[in-house]
Amino acid sequence: MTSQGAIFLMNPMKTWLLLAGMTALFGVIGLMLGGPTGMLIALGLAVAMNLFAYWNSDKAVLRAYQAQPVDPARATGLERQYYDDIEDLSRRAGLPMPAVYIIHNPQPNAFATGRNPQNAAVAATTGLLQALDRSEIRGVMAHELAHVKNRDTLTMTITASLAGAIASIANFAMFFGGSSDDEDGNTNIFVVFLMAILAPIAAMIVQMAISRTREYEADRLGGEISGDPESLARALRKIEAYARGVPNHAAERNPASAHMFIINPLNGQRMDNLFSTHPDTENRVNALIALGMSMKRSGRGDDMTSVPTT
Repeated sequence: MTSQGAIFLMNPMKTWLLLAGMTALFGVIGLMLGGPTGMLIALGLAVAMNLFAYWNSDKAVLRAYQAQPVDPARATGLERQYYDDIEDLSRRAGLPMPAVYIIHNPQPNAFATGRNPQNAAVAATTGLLQALDRSEIRGVMAHELAHVKNRDTLTMTITASLAGAIASIANFAMFFGGSSDDEDGNTNIFVVFLMAILAPIAAMIVQMAISRTREYEADRLGGEISGDPESLARALRKIEAYARGVPNHAAERNPASAHMFIINPLNGQRMDNLFSTHPDTENRVNALIALGMSMKRSGRGDDMTSVPTT
């Protein structure tokens, strides 16, 4: 097995290990900084905030990017082709048809949102439809449907809840002090201060690692849905190149939503570092090329004749 193939196989387990690690981190930090009561209060607040976000985040992000629904009865040209391909890819993925949106933005990019497959939406920019060829667009949208199929919105909501709880505990400790940790019942202020700073950073690192893991897994499943991983690989390279030179002003105003896009819309970060929301594009491309070779050897890959004609 190639190293790129191993990346794909390890990602589901890695996600759950990271979630388990964040949960353990939450418990340890909560007890050290706020004691059992502070831990429960912070968790309750974080869960409440993130449940609200879970039910309403799709509407908020579509509104933030001024996304417009695509009406199949009126759509023509590239928009109609885009809608038809989403319909075809959804059937291939065994998913209900999502709501389809278009964002009038020159930077090629796309994202998926929604709390579950029955309430999902996918959005692509006009830049994506104009800069990429049809097979590449299909690869990108298959990636986004993979996020829907994998329920990545739920996964990231859980991580956001835990990260938010850890930050709340850290703030609680900064203002009210931590639990007693010496024999005289005195609080070690240095430990409280240090943990209050490091805890949210550690939680963010784990949260970003989970986000990168979900991108690798969506690449894998997206390549299988479209039957053409190489087209997705080409699309990733093109989108990253455009992201470096074509600004996405809406994303700059809403940097917290950058992780949703297939490629970082802010600055096209290249490094697979601790604070990146997206994996290194070349790592993703190499893994997709390896997947495509494997699919061709097993007879699972599509050729261009499988792409619907206009």
